[in-house]
Amino acid sequence: MPRTTTYLELSQDGAGAHKFYEVTVDGTVVSVRYGRIGADGQLQTSSFPSEAKAQAAAAKKIGEKVRKGYAPAVRGQRAARAVTRRQVTSAPSTARAVAPVLWRFRTGAAAFGIHVDEDRCWVGNQAGDVYTVSHGGEVLARYTLPDGVKCLVADDFWIYAGCDDGKVYDLSSKLPFAAYDIAADVDIFWLDIREGVLNVSDRAGGLTVIDHEDEYQWARKSTGEHGWMVRADERAVYHGHHKGVTAYAPDGSGELWHTSTPGQVLFGWQEEESVYAGTARNVVQRLSKATGVVEATFRCDTAVYACATAPGGRFVFAGDSSSSVYCFDPDGTRLWKLGTGGGSALSMQFFDDKLYMVTTDGSLVCVDASPAAVAAAQQGTVPVAADIKSAAALPTYTPAATVTTVSSPPPGAVVVECVQDAGRLRVHVVSDGFEPSWNVQFPRGMRQPGTRYVVDALHPAEAGFYRVRGEIRRLV
Repeated sequence: MPRTTTYLELSQDGAGAHKFYEVTVDGTVVSVRYGRIGADGQLQTSSFPSEAKAQAAAAKKIGEKVRKGYAPAVRGQRAARAVTRRQVTSAPSTARAVAPVLWRFRTGAAAFGIHVDEDRCWVGNQAGDVYTVSHGGEVLARYTLPDGVKCLVADDFWIYAGCDDGKVYDLSSKLPFAAYDIAADVDIFWLDIREGVLNVSDRAGGLTVIDHEDEYQWARKSTGEHGWMVRADERAVYHGHHKGVTAYAPDGSGELWHTSTPGQVLFGWQEEESVYAGTARNVVQRLSKATGVVEATFRCDTAVYACATAPGGRFVFAGDSSSSVYCFDPDGTRLWKLGTGGGSALSMQFFDDKLYMVTTDGSLVCVDASPAAVAAAQQGTVPVAADIKSAAALPTYTPAATVTTVSSPPPGAVVVECVQDAGRLRVHVVSDGFEPSWNVQFPRGMRQPGTRYVVDALHPAEAGFYRVRGEIRRLV
């Protein structure tokens, strides 16, 4: 029997679908390739005892996809999703002294994503690499994702990487997996996640909100374009764009306030009562979350690419387009300005008297921001920065093409099951000791009706659902 190939696509703008599914039958071998339109996708191959059984298996797979809305198509006729990569320039620093850089790790490509917690630092670059690095500068692990990393965000224990392929990958378990799939008409600029709810700001100045089930909730179009800022809390979603900052009700019911800023918003940060907007007109502004009123202005010498605060806003940090980093007190008084010794900071975070930055040359940089180290730097005394190298035997993790299977749950693990619920696939808990009516946040790509899975642990969310912690395996 000759080799046959069936190519299907599902593309529903605004509904999070922009995918292809291709089934090839070659004798007794069935190959399935699937993924985002415009990408190579992932490949799975299965062998069958006869050509007839191979044909039957292929027909079943195709029928399942057609029932979900996939339709025959011609590969290459539909364009891949639009992707805008941030184009920035970086000039030499105008500061008289250089910051006390403790160590520098060069990731090998332009980088924007950073997250720092008690255990490690995370950095993601446009090559799709995410590295974890200890606070002392030891490279611990590498995650290789299918496309460029736009940003890294944390939601309690969970760490997510938003990528150019429109997927948001959960990096919290042993192997990363796609937790969210953003609509193809959304050209992603920045992300924030709170209690499993994903907020997406985009090139057109749009704001899209997706819930823990990876389902579209609401969207708004702001007055400005280029949404490089989105932050969220229980009171609002704060969206920064080239016309200022707009706050929306968490349920999308309306605009709460809008504040114009001097120049386009290029970065955002938040504390409990305030949001901070770094702008192209050389300032960071602190805005009241309740009213949008400007509470303080922090003046730099060139455009602000990144900003951050010490806990409670006791210090405000900024990185400008001329490779300088600043520190201010809460009322806007500049305390110091120092050169980075490299590129301009595109993201930054303060932790335990250290300022961590990712710069235009793709480096993760650790600066000693303690008063003693800064005072010494201002007098021209700085440490010799360590140039951190990645170990050859570094553990590397990539998204798995298939879900690992187990024949029985390990001790302490939790069993969940995928079920049809009002025409939608949901995941419920089977193990005792949990609320059976609650849904489990679970990757759509792994859901198969009637299938049971084993997870390491479940944690309750305030909104009344469970979140998976650890590895996901299929129970057979």
